[in-house]
Amino acid sequence: QVQLVESGGGLVQPGGSLRLSCAASGFTFRTYWMYWVRQAPGKEFEWVSSIDISGGTTRYRDSVKGRFTISRDNAKRTLYLQMNSLKPEDTAVYYCARSWGRSNQALGQGTQVTVST
Repeated sequence: QVQLVESGGGLVQPGGSLRLSCAASGFTFRTYWMYWVRQAPGKEFEWVSSIDISGGTTRYRDSVKGRFTISRDNAKRTLYLQMNSLKPEDTAVYYCARSWGRSNQALGQGTQVTVST
């Protein structure tokens, strides 16, 4: 059974940092591209970042480039998202995803990130 468990969210002031983690189980983690996606209140899901199976190729949506860094540890079956210089518009529930947009898509339960004074 595929399981993705996110952690690390919270309340942070603008300009602050958070590091999200996602523990994966139930599938061969090292053979899948992995993704972070988010959903702000009242809005659609949006892709944030993706990483290839080795961690050598990463991609980001334009609004987070230079501020967010995705990484993975295949030995620990864990995906990360380091978020720096956070802005109020980054407020959302952040989800770890496998096979984003595909028929075998899997998402975790999400972790809330709130950027506010």
